[in-house]
Amino acid sequence: MSKPESTVNVELLGKEYLVACPPENRLDLERAAQLLNARMKDIKDQGKLYGTERVAIMAALNLAYDYLNATCASDSTQSQIKQMNNKIEGALAQDQQLDLGE
Repeated sequence: MSKPESTVNVELLGKEYLVACPPENRLDLERAAQLLNARMKDIKDQGKLYGTERVAIMAALNLAYDYLNATCASDSTQSQIKQMNNKIEGALAQDQQLDLGE
């Protein structure tokens, strides 16, 4: 039998989200949401990206990059992730410029 889940209310960039979570993982989820929210705010405050979705994608990529660095990923993997991150940032910046030009 699976464990019952409860819902946890988390806030990201001023919006509230209900997330299903086992009760024993509630504190971890809340801490993860606080970390994500802080990263999203930092990115949004830089003023380079607009739109919650784009900010969330960059925050997720940055957190994934940090995680892989912390878990001692190989130099090759780190380099590939950094290149991918740079390409995505460039594509999002181009897309944003197109949006602003319309």
